This record gives sequence, C-alpha cells and structure tokens, in this order.
Amino acid sequence: MLRSWAVALGLVAALGAQAQSARPPIFVLNSLDADISVIDPVSFTVVKRFPTGKEPHHLYLSPDEKSLIVANALGDSLTFVDPRTADVQRVVRGIPDPYHLRFSPDMKWFVTASNRLDRVDLYRWQGSTAAEPLQLVKRIPAPKTPSHLNIDTKSTTLYVSLQDSDELLAIDLATQAVKWKQPVGKMPADIYLTPDDKHILVGLTGDSVVEVWDVSGAKPKLVKRLPTGNGAHSFRAWGDQRHVLVSNRAANTISKIDLSTFTVVDQFPGPAGPDDMEVMGDGKTLLVTSRWAGKLTQIDTTTRKVVRQVKVGKSPHGLWTLDHKPRL
Repeated sequence: MLRSWAVALGLVAALGAQAQSARPPIFVLNSLDADISVIDPVSFTVVKRFPTGKEPHHLYLSPDEKSLIVANALGDSLTFVDPRTADVQRVVRGIPDPYHLRFSPDMKWFVTASNRLDRVDLYRWQGSTAAEPLQLVKRIPAPKTPSHLNIDTKSTTLYVSLQDSDELLAIDLATQAVKWKQPVGKMPADIYLTPDDKHILVGLTGDSVVEVWDVSGAKPKLVKRLPTGNGAHSFRAWGDQRHVLVSNRAANTISKIDLSTFTVVDQFPGPAGPDDMEVMGDGKTLLVTSRWAGKLTQIDTTTRKVVRQVKVGKSPHGLWTLDHKPRL
C-alpha cells in the first residue's frame, strides 16, 4: 500500500513538472544583437536564442494567435514565430522599416510605423498562412519620426505619436485621411487608449510626465499632465481595465496609474532603463526589459521588489508571452 501511494505521489509530481514545463515561453527582443532570447518561465533561464532581421524592436500576436510577429526595423522584414514552441515559421521581406506594429481589433488592418521614413504603412491582413499575409493599402505621411501606434476598439481611428515633432496624429482607417494633428509634450513615445476610447495617455520620454488627452470629441483636449518619473516611455495595462503601468526609463521606476482619477497609485522598481513590460497570468509577476543592463527583470508586485534577473542580449526591448493578463 505504501509503495503504491509513493508511486502515485511520484506520478502526480511528474505530471506537475510536465505541466510547468509546458507553460509558454517568454520572448525578449535584443535590438542590437538582432536576435531573440527565449526564456523558460519556471527556471527563468535562457533556453534558446535565434536570429531575426536587424533591429527587432517590437512584436505583436497575430489575430489567430498562431504567430508572434516580430518587426525588424533595419531588416525591412517581419519574422513569424510560433508563440508556444519558439520555432520560426516564416520571414516576410519587403516591409520597409517596421519599427512599431499593431493589428486593429476587427483583425482587418495591420499597421507599421516606419520610424526613419516618416510614414505609417497600412496593410490588409490576409492571414498567417496566406502566400502574401499582408496587402499594402496606403502609405500615409507621418512626419516626424512616427514612434508608437494605437487603434480604438471600433477599429475606426489610428493614433500615432510623432517623436521628433512632438505631436499626436489621428487617422481615419476607413478613408486613410488625417483627422487631426495635435502638439503634445517633449518626445512622445508610447500611447495608451483607455478601454472606453475616451482618453489617450502619452508617455513623454523627453519629460517626466504622462499627458492625458480627451479624444472623444472632434478635437483633442488636454486633461492633465501627470508626473510619473523622468523618461516616461512605455505602457502596459494592468489587466483589470482600471489601471495601467508606465515605465520611466531615466528614473528607473514603473508607475501604476488609476484610470478613473488619472493619479499614480503605486510604484515599482525598474532597474537600468526599464522599457517594455509584461504582467504575467498570476497577476503578481511583472516582467520588464532592463535596456541598459541587457537583462530581463522579474518584479513581485506584492512586495514591490526585484525577485531575479536573467542576462539576455544587447539593448533588450520588446517582450511577450502567452501567459499574460489581459491587455486592457
């Protein structure tokens, strides 16, 4: 009886270990190494590295969740990766300077911000397995230095931050016409659209604030300049539709913003130039790429302390895993 019980316990332990190892990997884009670090979420070790095109900065999951699409800015290409196995599926070439990328919620549009070419490229999405997954519709001028993109929940309006002209641009997706262009603060980077589509938060990397704009009317209106920390840069929703995080790259902090009051309600450490973030499915684990240290940092949001770090490549930027909290 005791032997049978021990065997049963061993089987349960083995199944548990197998389930843990089956958790989807964590992907980190090493922009200056032109490759990807694949990290096991249990051991928090790099289990694989593979090349991409030059300067991979951002990545996005395809609508069918079958492909993680990596935008290689200087490589003029997109690398499609299996988000579960970390196998490269295909490389789509001839996509000029894809710095940032975004799918519309209705899964019809795929957009890239061509940072160096001062334009936004609008494609129709044909599907991951199509012979030509992207069909170019229009190249839209977006001077100067389009940085980050966002699209409203109705897939009607595309928002673009213009890093070197200190502006925010709104484009009508149906007509591909510019709706408005609005001056904002210094060096706007990432933009976060609230779940009700009424407000846009703009991270000002050249300042220490996040600007909040009301975009519900014909023209945007400034609501607030919210101090967060020097180099406010990248956003990640907390996953409850009520809070969003912003990484303050120069302050080495991460601020948690309440979307009902537009106030900072919590703060976490962000060592060595925090950039892109991921909130893991457990809701307690925050990951951030530490750009200047070449590391991925894990933070416990309950204790507000760094738990551990793993060395990745040079200038880690984009970050992704399937095991995440909702992005709203």
